[in-house]
Amino acid sequence: MIANPIINKIITTKTALHPRNKHRYGYNFINLAKTHPALSAFIIQNKHNQQYTIDFSNANAVKALNFALLKKHYQIQHWDFPQGYLCPPIPGRVDYIHYLADLLKDSDTSNCTNINTTTKASNKVSVLDIGTGATCIYPILGAREYNWHFVASDIDPVSIKAANANIYANKNITKQINCRLQNNSANMFQGIIKKDEFYHLTMCNPPFHKSLSDAAKGTERKWQNLNKQNKNKQKINGNNNISLNFGGQKAELWCQGGEVAFIQQMIKESKQYREQVLWFTCLVSKKDHLSAIKFSLKRVKVTKFKVIKMTQGQKISRFIAWNFSAE
Repeated sequence: MIANPIINKIITTKTALHPRNKHRYGYNFINLAKTHPALSAFIIQNKHNQQYTIDFSNANAVKALNFALLKKHYQIQHWDFPQGYLCPPIPGRVDYIHYLADLLKDSDTSNCTNINTTTKASNKVSVLDIGTGATCIYPILGAREYNWHFVASDIDPVSIKAANANIYANKNITKQINCRLQNNSANMFQGIIKKDEFYHLTMCNPPFHKSLSDAAKGTERKWQNLNKQNKNKQKINGNNNISLNFGGQKAELWCQGGEVAFIQQMIKESKQYREQVLWFTCLVSKKDHLSAIKFSLKRVKVTKFKVIKMTQGQKISRFIAWNFSAE
């Protein structure tokens, strides 16, 4: 353990995050390591500014950091996932949750009374997470921050098994999250939303690459940004490529047609469930994709849609929200 830390050397500012985000002032690595001792092995001191940090190109270090954040701030005592699956950054993931809470607060919520975004008081807000992944991260964060109830779906049986292991190991969320396997890769809502079910929100972090090759190229750019051009190489499907950044399976990283095609199919299918969902939402990785997505919304006669921006450090992300409610 690092002795006698100076407070201004262990906190990194991230004030661009949502005002309710617990991580907007960065990480106190020393305190996090007290909560999750395994993190200690990865803490290093930045030679430039003497702040404590970790090597964010090290997947094990990133996993330890995120588990420490879940332990300290969300009282999650077990969190694991198979090797090779995506490791989600907690601050960015919980930002989506907070902005969804704002969306509900500002909506005509006749079907979701007593929502209070500053406390955990709610009248059983129901949320569907499409493609929850092995970590089940959005349902875990939503359950702990706002006491929301989730259905978490995924096309991958391994992800569902791992997600269930995380849920059952944490008694404070077990009754709030229900995992469902999607048996048809062509569907998103069909086969998951049951008759007479109502959801206040659906959410999704879609695969945004068009192919494995595109995914590998995107990862190569990330490694270059991390000065790792000549490291962390491995064979992917028999080809020599840069390793996928902190893991990721096919369904997590790419799909035929990429993000735009995925969201367009979601929009098309959403019309069938328009009376069972208050707000459909989905992350959009690139601003340039919005024009095609908006055109698809108009084609199915969506009543209302919003593009909500989120700032995370130097990165600008966004999600689109739409519904068919009468004005």
